Amino acid sequence: IRQAEITFKSLLTAFSDVYEQQYAVALFNTVRYEIEGGGGTQSQLLHRKDPLAGRFIFSGSLFQYLEENRKWRNRFVSVPNSYIISLYESKTAHERGLHPKMTINCAGYKALTSMEEYMELINASLPVGNNPFIKCATEFPLILWHPYARHHYFCVMTEKEQKKWHAVLQDCVRHTNNGLPEESTVQTPAFTDALRLHRQAKGHYGTWDMMCGQPPQILANLVMETLHPELRNVIGPRLKGKMQQKQRNWMLISDAVYKQVLTQTTGQYDALAEACEAQRVSLDARLRTDMDQIITSKEHVNNKIRALVLPKAEQLLRNSVQPYISSILEALMEPTSRGFSEVREVFFRELVEISKNSLNGGGKEKLGEHMERLSMLAFHPVKMQSSYEKVEQLNLEGLQQRFDVSSPSVFVSRAQILMREQMDNAVYTFEQLLQQSLEAQGEEDMCKNIQRCQDRVLKKYDYDSSTVRKKFFREALLQIIIPYMLQQLSPTCSPELPRFKELIFEDFSRFLLVENLFEEVVLQSVSKDIMMAVKEAAVQRRHNLYRDSIILTNSDPNLHLLGENPSVDWATKFGGDELEGSVNVGGIEGGGSGKRRRQVVSMIQLDGVPLPYESCLEVPGVELIPEEDAEMSEGLEEDMGLPEDPKSPDSVNEIRDLINPVVEMVLPVSEESQSDATNGTEPTTGIVTMEDGVHEVVTHVTTVVDDVPSKSPREKSSPQTILQQLIGSKKQEAEKVEHQQEAAIKNAIEEIEIAVQEDDSERIAEVSATNSDYESSPKPPLATDSSYSGFQSPTNEGLDEGEPQPITNSLNGEDKIIDPVEVEVLLA
Repeated sequence: IRQAEITFKSLLTAFSDVYEQQYAVALFNTVRYEIEGGGGTQSQLLHRKDPLAGRFIFSGSLFQYLEENRKWRNRFVSVPNSYIISLYESKTAHERGLHPKMTINCAGYKALTSMEEYMELINASLPVGNNPFIKCATEFPLILWHPYARHHYFCVMTEKEQKKWHAVLQDCVRHTNNGLPEESTVQTPAFTDALRLHRQAKGHYGTWDMMCGQPPQILANLVMETLHPELRNVIGPRLKGKMQQKQRNWMLISDAVYKQVLTQTTGQYDALAEACEAQRVSLDARLRTDMDQIITSKEHVNNKIRALVLPKAEQLLRNSVQPYISSILEALMEPTSRGFSEVREVFFRELVEISKNSLNGGGKEKLGEHMERLSMLAFHPVKMQSSYEKVEQLNLEGLQQRFDVSSPSVFVSRAQILMREQMDNAVYTFEQLLQQSLEAQGEEDMCKNIQRCQDRVLKKYDYDSSTVRKKFFREALLQIIIPYMLQQLSPTCSPELPRFKELIFEDFSRFLLVENLFEEVVLQSVSKDIMMAVKEAAVQRRHNLYRDSIILTNSDPNLHLLGENPSVDWATKFGGDELEGSVNVGGIEGGGSGKRRRQVVSMIQLDGVPLPYESCLEVPGVELIPEEDAEMSEGLEEDMGLPEDPKSPDSVNEIRDLINPVVEMVLPVSEESQSDATNGTEPTTGIVTMEDGVHEVVTHVTTVVDDVPSKSPREKSSPQTILQQLIGSKKQEAEKVEHQQEAAIKNAIEEIEIAVQEDDSERIAEVSATNSDYESSPKPPLATDSSYSGFQSPTNEGLDEGEPQPITNSLNGEDKIIDPVEVEVLLA
């Protein structure tokens, strides 16, 4: 733990230094761009500022696995427009505005739909074999996996539910992963550049899958990237128990460490960002005063560095990069373009449905409902899923190893975010054009107005789609190629860079860093080839890309004025009733009790199962799948009153207690040694042989002196008799518990299968009744006083003059007082 704290502090200190340097550089680039002007191609589609205002993404019920008691229980789940998942005891608790049982920030998670996928990821962390340590209550699991944080287990009753929930969970992951705000033109580039330079200093070039979430979360992932393997190597061999229990304990430790790291990174990043922002005004003033001189100095140093780097860069580019640019571009263009085409098709199909409604005389209220659904089309994870799946086929196999690309997930996620933005832009533009047309021409000939607006928007979408994709391809190529070139050039060029610092005036040294200038030279050397490759693809009209010379101008000169208008409330405009998808949001998330928000995704209605579930149903608890003779050991653990599933430890001491077991035992002492017996802990060395034959090293012995009275020999029981009675009682109870568990699980699973097949009028019955009988059954008496909170050995060493306290043990209804002198000590 001490080594982990040292690693954590040194890493954050190093990052903070780099961030402060990059903050000044990012501010210089922002001010220069503002002064000199410039910009990209003008977007044709309108952009909505806050598309999810007053919206709710999804809510519904599913089963969650509770690790505290190893049972599956029904939970009402709500996904607000923040995409932070909240789980409630019931729908009523949510509507009343009660605090959720749990909230989940999905940044960094993966949404899985099979135990096989899950076990592959688990074994990559700490191998446990192919046996899962939980058994799903249905055939349709949903698992949220994180490399460091706690995992979450859910299941549903049907495949249809599973697909819809999986799409919702993936959208939550997609949204929360995209946690760096693009509007922060100084903080965001400063953070990303500092993170990249910090990882490059550690030898990590290329893309990084865990750049997920907001800056504190990304920093926590950065710390865990180094800390997690160190902890696993130190702690993993010292974990006790069966393989599955080792895995569970390791996950508890990992989650506890991640929580502590995240708490620290949150506080430190906030303080760091605040300190940099405090200097912004003075730095900005200096930049605006000396901008011309800074630019001149930068060009002078750039030329010097270019003379050193450019020959080597061009040779590397010619031999190792240029032959692969076209193949990388094609690998990116194919699935991405199919995804954007699918977005267009989904949008077009929705407009066709609206036109059909108008032709068939559906009325204004029906039109209002269609338009309300259309307005949130981009944020409907199920309807967008077909588009997202097209991009997920992106495959860089064969190029990943050469260019150090960990996986294509970084590019897939970015493309999906762009697709969603383009869909919402198209929807918002169509709404504004239709609204403008209705105000000018009225509601007559609605079908023609819809068709006219549709054609205009699709034309604009095609143009913007081409522009966005070309920019995405250029950025992706740079993300793949630049780290590779830097990795190849740094060994020979980096040692030469310090001498260029002498060419920079001290007053400008905060804004001009030789490391950044070196990267700019490398970027300029390859940018021309990348631009030409993308331009050639556009000239050939591959994947419906437009040439840069094609610019849509003056097609709608006043369209940009409509972008200032708020979104149209179609339900109110056409006098429709409350939409079916609206939900009552309590005070916690809704901003006030009784507030109604429209829900983007409709509820799931199962055949024969009324939803939403009004009560919190319980499905059978499923214990760990036993390994070898684990059934007996689990039964004994329950009988002894040990916790079934400890929560994640929240302190360093609790983490230590999971690693270092404590064995308590009672030892008698002679009367001659009574005067030497004292309380305290002493370091020692020794070997103890455990019951399973494993040799454990004793590091500390804690002595606790207690007074125990002696009884007459007639009232004493022999140690052998006591141990035989204990063992016999435990075996009988364990066998009884085992039979009850097997019967309970079998009956529960049968009831679940029957419930799914029953008539529409029947409701899912509570299937944990069999377990309640078992839970209410009497527990056998405690046999030993064992704990696992630290390694110590309390010793009874004599008697004082105080009031004696007899040691009693209840067996077969009789209380027998035991003299410690005659008790044999066993380590268990």
